[in-house]
Amino acid sequence: MGFFSKLFKGPEVDRAKSDANAKRMRELFNQMVVDGDSYRLIFGYTEDVSRFNYGFVHGSKTKIGNLIVGWNEASQTIVVVPTVPDLSGCGDPTYYRRSEILKAYRNKYPTEAFIIYPDKKGYIGINAYDWLDDEKLYVYVSQEEELAAFTEFFMKKFATK
Repeated sequence: MGFFSKLFKGPEVDRAKSDANAKRMRELFNQMVVDGDSYRLIFGYTEDVSRFNYGFVHGSKTKIGNLIVGWNEASQTIVVVPTVPDLSGCGDPTYYRRSEILKAYRNKYPTEAFIIYPDKKGYIGINAYDWLDDEKLYVYVSQEEELAAFTEFFMKKFATK
């Protein structure tokens, strides 16, 4: 492998750590959500935790809120469970049912995010990427396939016109 191919190759994914974190996310989600196994999962984060009651996240100096995001195509439901980067615990789930939301869309600016307005009082912006390597702020998990499936679900079945 030449110098330039090393230089432009993306960082290596730590598969063992990613798999362990994905398994832990599933355990936490299933503890908090009835019929949790019927949901597919991704890790996401939101940048404005002040709009939501994130309990133990409030003591943090960061404005980043880590989220375990589950979606169920059959019920057209997204469930968001707040967590912390080391996955040592989580908060109560919030359910977003397609039939009960005001609007939802994919935002491109200032960051690419999935925006859901459950009502006129507030919204949640879910940012999600294949993986993030700052483990002080984010859960480390590789999720390319799951993120593609979530994006397709969100755009085709959940987003409002």
